[in-house]
Amino acid sequence: MKLLLTIIFCFFILFTFSCDKKEKTHETKNFNLLKENSNLEYAKSELKSAIIKNEILVEKVIPDSQTAVNVAESILFKIYGKENITKQKPYDVNFIDDYYVINGTLSRYKMGGTFLIIINSKDGKVIKLTHGK
Repeated sequence: MKLLLTIIFCFFILFTFSCDKKEKTHETKNFNLLKENSNLEYAKSELKSAIIKNEILVEKVIPDSQTAVNVAESILFKIYGKENITKQKPYDVNFIDDYYVINGTLSRYKMGGTFLIIINSKDGKVIKLTHGK
């Protein structure tokens, strides 16, 4: 089950944060973690099938609050910067109707806004992502 969650999470991150090909090539050379477009036809057929069938073989892709925070941080760090987001700890995490609603907090002495991210626990989709000013 952990392997399936890891695979789904990896696909989610890859599709969410795609950048130009030059950056990807540089990243791939440095870390040897990705092998892009090695079997493009297979990937296309699986994507088409998944869109039609909406196949998820687990009850929840994001099973608990800690996993939700890990997913949220991986997204938020790329967009708003790790330092900015970690300053908003402790995070306020709520589980409501199969959705994780996570937002940052600021001490009463700090100025500025906080992030808000809402993630569907069943399929991992981010349905809202904002950051106040």
